[in-house]
Amino acid sequence: MAAAILRYFVRAHAPRVAIVAPVFRSFGGRRRFHGAIATLRCFEDNSLVRERLGEPGDGRVLVIDGGGSLNCALVGDQLGALGVKNGWSGVIVFGCVRDTAALGAMDLGVLALAPHPLKSVKRGAGERDVTVAFAGVSFAPGAWVYADEDGVVVAATPL
Repeated sequence: MAAAILRYFVRAHAPRVAIVAPVFRSFGGRRRFHGAIATLRCFEDNSLVRERLGEPGDGRVLVIDGGGSLNCALVGDQLGALGVKNGWSGVIVFGCVRDTAALGAMDLGVLALAPHPLKSVKRGAGERDVTVAFAGVSFAPGAWVYADEDGVVVAATPL
């Protein structure tokens, strides 16, 4: 994506785009990323995150509704590497990540609320392919997300 691409999308496609509230920090090595949305809803349990990132990403972005929890990390270096290996463009976590130095060296977009050193539990709880909502926006499976240094926007169709 070219520099300032989000500004263009907002001007050219408003009101067809939803602007995500600026609550995320960038932790991945890829600062600009986009793709079709795949979703998960899981609270302090990253079992489904591992499962999903182990599948072919085909350039998609995994959007994880972790309930905004600041109690543990849902993504770390091993899951980040799995996402890179399987062709995911990025991961947006409404929650925390860990191993941020390693994530920063990966060709993967990673946005999250904060870093946290504690691993999550693994009970297999959660939902996949459901519409999730946080930061003032709904993220539906199959919609498109675009992220760069200036923020994140969501569109129902590719821009």
